[in-house]
Amino acid sequence: MSATQIMLLIAAYFGVLIFISYLTSKEDSNETFFKAKKQSPWFVVAFGMIGASLSGVTFISVPGWVEVSQFSYMQVVFGYLAGYFVIAYILLPIYYKLNVTSIYQYLEGRFGVVSYKTGAFFFFISRVLGASFRLYLVAIVLQKFVFDAYGFPFWGTVTISILLIWLYTFKGGIKTIVWTDTLQTLFMLVAVVIAIILITDKLDWTLSEFLASNELAQYNKIFFTESFLTKNHLIKSFLGGMFIAICMTGLDQDMMQKNLTCKTLKDAQKNMVSFSLVLIVVNFIFLLLGALLFIYANKFNIATPMLDGKVKTDLLFPEIALNGGLSISLAIVFLLGLIAAAYSSADSALTSLTTSFCVDFLGIEKMEASKQKGLRKRIHVLMSIILVFVIVAFKYILDSNVIDNLLKVAGYTYGPLLGLFAFGIFTKFKVKDKYVWLITIISVVLSYLIGKIPPEQIGGYVIGYELLIINGLITFLGLILIRSKQN
Repeated sequence: MSATQIMLLIAAYFGVLIFISYLTSKEDSNETFFKAKKQSPWFVVAFGMIGASLSGVTFISVPGWVEVSQFSYMQVVFGYLAGYFVIAYILLPIYYKLNVTSIYQYLEGRFGVVSYKTGAFFFFISRVLGASFRLYLVAIVLQKFVFDAYGFPFWGTVTISILLIWLYTFKGGIKTIVWTDTLQTLFMLVAVVIAIILITDKLDWTLSEFLASNELAQYNKIFFTESFLTKNHLIKSFLGGMFIAICMTGLDQDMMQKNLTCKTLKDAQKNMVSFSLVLIVVNFIFLLLGALLFIYANKFNIATPMLDGKVKTDLLFPEIALNGGLSISLAIVFLLGLIAAAYSSADSALTSLTTSFCVDFLGIEKMEASKQKGLRKRIHVLMSIILVFVIVAFKYILDSNVIDNLLKVAGYTYGPLLGLFAFGIFTKFKVKDKYVWLITIISVVLSYLIGKIPPEQIGGYVIGYELLIINGLITFLGLILIRSKQN
């Protein structure tokens, strides 16, 4: 598939998204942009959240991770399920009771202004990095397979990507995203199913033959219980996944903003539970695809692509889809799935960053109505520029699998949020609010130092995703130290 054909496909795809934006953003108001007037059908939100949760990271990076981790990622996914139930029945009732626009407004009522701003700050850092990780993936694919053919620089590829997102979100905001996410999730799921069908057919297998094959058996180990010292032990992975879900969904303005557009708490809970069950099946399908990609690559001697002199397993799926000797239909559905996966996460991130900055840092809801819309639009542009700079920087920083990097960063940035919300929900203490920011910074620094301890110094124990729990616990203990006498 030529670079020009890919460009035309991308243009057609974004034409559809802009048309959806036109239909959903006729009322250009902050109430629509931030909350969609709380009129979103729960089943539409649930289906769209699948794409937003998976993103380009799952679409490319999870299959690319199978070679070194087999199916151990499912241990983390099972932890996600437990975390989503905590969100549905502990966090969502709190958010709906308080009728918040930003979930960090809870911290203001519970502890004070400094705690509120601290929580919003950590979300801001977390979401900028998380959205950048996801968009970086699609940007390097577009660069390698499209824009390099025209001699176009990487920073230009990133700028175009962000500009396209801005075009269809700048008016409708979250209302537009609820509906574009639905379309993008559909594209992504169809793409992975068709990819599996076409590749198994090329290998002269039926699906059942693939599932029973010795080749798959080399990759499909799910549960790792041999040594608790290893990073991927079942208990460590499950608990890490559970708290990653609680933090990266339940304590994340991006994901919760969609839930809060549902009409009632009951609808939001139905959305969360149904979404979490479907997510298990979808992640398993992506791991099957990953195994299939490596089997196909080994049989036909397809080398894992390199980028800037480094082997990038994240690029194996696009390499096979676009240059692997398969039909052009796979190339088309792959590109649609990739773009859908990446942008279904990035568009909501851009909107939630705009929402958080306007509501949490600028107090837009307290301003004169005549000034609110213009300010929101200027902040939307500012957030776009920030994402461009961070994504370009990743090209020179990242040296391993993207999903692994994403989950590592989550351990540092979401830990303080976990500690703050846990202390607020499960204790009755107030705190000396002016010191909260200091506690969270100390927690991040200590967690970083703990994460850097060589395994041989702690009996061979390898610290994994449980670092998020450690970070949250340090924050929690720090808040106990600054608690006030008044309950």
